[in-house]
Amino acid sequence: MNASLDGRVALVTGAGRGIGRGIALGLAQSGARVGLLARTGHEIDDACAEIHDAGGTAVALAADVSDPEQTRIAVQRLVDEFGHVELLVNNAAVVWPLGPTRDVDPAAVAAAIAINVIGPMTLARRVLPGMLAAGWGRIVNVSAAIAARPGMLAGLNTYAASKGALEAHTLNLAAELEGTGVTANVYRPGTVDTSMQAYIRDQPREQIGAPLHDRFTAMLRSGALITPRASADRMRSPRRAGFGRDLGRQRRRSRAITTDDQPLPTARPAERQRLHARPGALSVRVETARELGGRDALQR
Repeated sequence: MNASLDGRVALVTGAGRGIGRGIALGLAQSGARVGLLARTGHEIDDACAEIHDAGGTAVALAADVSDPEQTRIAVQRLVDEFGHVELLVNNAAVVWPLGPTRDVDPAAVAAAIAINVIGPMTLARRVLPGMLAAGWGRIVNVSAAIAARPGMLAGLNTYAASKGALEAHTLNLAAELEGTGVTANVYRPGTVDTSMQAYIRDQPREQIGAPLHDRFTAMLRSGALITPRASADRMRSPRRAGFGRDLGRQRRRSRAITTDDQPLPTARPAERQRLHARPGALSVRVETARELGGRDALQR
């Protein structure tokens, strides 16, 4: 068990399945007391039971991240039970609506943005007062490779826009928090075998477009998808996410990492990109796992 996380209070959204569940289980294994937030109550109840059976501490928080009142109640319940939130992982997201922009429902676009962008921003606002008062906190926003290359998967316009917005928010927040002991980072989990991938494959080929459907079908057949737990373990490493090291120092660079040992077909393995908030300040660095080797992914 990592002593740096022992007793710390974590909140993970989308924690009932996939990457979010893997992150929650891993944090609990490392000693954190974890709040698991998701709309699907039976899934987070099951994940909490798994944590409890392993000797960990967790609470299920059934809530919709796009509903401010529900998240307010959920965060308050977590604070009442465990204390102020020290680690926030915004993982919950939706990939819909899919298909050509001319065909998508504007209401569905607004609903997706509420989940993928406004929800994480609202939760950050709710937990920041406690983090700032304590002089320590970690916020990790789970993004996707499409944020770096929005044109790589036509038909995912809303998803691409939302992940780009989430990363812009994270970078600006990191600049805002510089010197406070609270950090904000982006994590791109790679091509993971999740229900989101299955959802895309299950959509009618003629409705979402043959290229998009065929791309995700090919990913599954190629065997390139990694497991949710493998991706979660890479993100929740205290050395990578900055969860536990050098608590008195504030890192000056926010870094976004992909775990793709097999990059998406249109991605360049050696791709690197820097986006500067202001000269000499914070930047986002994008690398593949192959390039990282044994180095930290989300270093301080």
